[in-house]
Amino acid sequence: MAFHIKNAETDALARRVAKLRKVGLTEAVHVALENELARAKAEPSEIDTWVKFVRDFRASGNPEKGLPADKAFIDSLYEDE
Repeated sequence: MAFHIKNAETDALARRVAKLRKVGLTEAVHVALENELARAKAEPSEIDTWVKFVRDFRASGNPEKGLPADKAFIDSLYEDE
């Protein structure tokens, strides 16, 4: 299967990697793409990042020091001043 890199900068990068690793262009591109996929899979998903944020945020709080969310507090949120 033929493979042609049309972007000159990308072609130069592939050739530099191939020369550095002492492999052919196809092997250099193959390894680079495998490494990029592994790196991307190792990153936490956006959901995991938000879940961690929420857990850390909750852990940093102190419910004993918080104000009660009683009727008076909730009513105060809707009052015009």
